Amino acid sequence: MTINEILPIILYILLSILVIVLIIFIVRLFKTLNKIDKTIDDLNIKMEKVNGVFEIVDTVTNTITSVSDKLLGGISGLISKIFKNKEEKDDDYE
Repeated sequence: MTINEILPIILYILLSILVIVLIIFIVRLFKTLNKIDKTIDDLNIKMEKVNGVFEIVDTVTNTITSVSDKLLGGISGLISKIFKNKEEKDDDYE
């Protein structure tokens, strides 16, 4: 056997090994992608549940803010009326 006969055989063997390794790599990659897909689906389901809770918290927060704004507006209005009346009485004495 000469080098011209051995070299193609070695190349074919190496090519076959490379193809087998690539096939194994691709199969493992598909398994990993399936696991990642399942994990992402699970996360999406959990995020939908959590989004409902966040919507409730947001609604409650908006309601509390609106009530506190109205309450503070009323209190500041009363305080301004009290001080306005005192200023008017002070102007009357002068």
